[in-house]
Amino acid sequence: MLNEFQNNLKMKFCIIIPAHNEEDSIGLTLDSLVKQSLLPQEIIVVNDNSTDKTQEIVEDFQQQFNFIKLVNNTSSNQHLPGTKIINAFYKGYDIANKDYDVICKFDADLIFPLNYLEQLAFHFKKDKTIGMVAGYCYIEKNNHWVLENLTRDDHIRGALKAYTKSCFEAIGKLKKSMGWDTTDELLAKFYNYKILLDKSLHVKHLKPTGISYNKSAKHLQGEAMYKMRYGFLLTLLTAFKMGLKKKSFTYFYNFIIGYIKAFLNKPEQLVSQEQGKFIRNLRWKDIKEKLF
Repeated sequence: MLNEFQNNLKMKFCIIIPAHNEEDSIGLTLDSLVKQSLLPQEIIVVNDNSTDKTQEIVEDFQQQFNFIKLVNNTSSNQHLPGTKIINAFYKGYDIANKDYDVICKFDADLIFPLNYLEQLAFHFKKDKTIGMVAGYCYIEKNNHWVLENLTRDDHIRGALKAYTKSCFEAIGKLKKSMGWDTTDELLAKFYNYKILLDKSLHVKHLKPTGISYNKSAKHLQGEAMYKMRYGFLLTLLTAFKMGLKKKSFTYFYNFIIGYIKAFLNKPEQLVSQEQGKFIRNLRWKDIKEKLF
């Protein structure tokens, strides 16, 4: 009975990992993935302009596991959120076996529990309307692993995204912009897919989010709000909330300046007018539910 249950959970996972100078962590990430109770169909590591031993470490794993692939990519050394990492993701996607059930974009500084992929498969199989599933990121503080509480508790972090093939294609895949990891969820909801976070899945995040971001990224949050058609008032409320959470007026200020600059410069937006209206209505609904 157990073997039959496990066979029913078999899904083909394609995992793509962009990695820039991750010699301290990429080995730990890969070790946790090659020991999964449900092994992935393939793991593609995109060595994105690394100058350390990232490539050598991945090559060592390649010699041991035939489902690991390595792609070497040349790009900027600036560690900017959004465009750089998604460009690297697509370098891996270009060579991926497209006969997958679930596609994952994982960061190179995560340690997954050994039942992680099996548990994702369980949820996806249980409810076909679920388009995205993930666990929660935990960071080490004072020798204890604690929840990395940066965002809403119903938001899947950009570090550990997993999509069914139908959801991934419906949302138009991943946007090459800051805000991609919010846009994907909003568009998934637009296309009537459910998003699930499993509180039992604790993923160790070895580098706190944003620790290596370049200063030139400071306005990108506000720009992302413009590209997602939030409008100024929703952007203002979001910036205020995030500024309070980070205890930083400078963060709030840069957020708003980023939005205003985008409003004046009119960069290409990430969603259609219809999708933008849906997003605004959804966000206002969330706000009203929290208030009342």
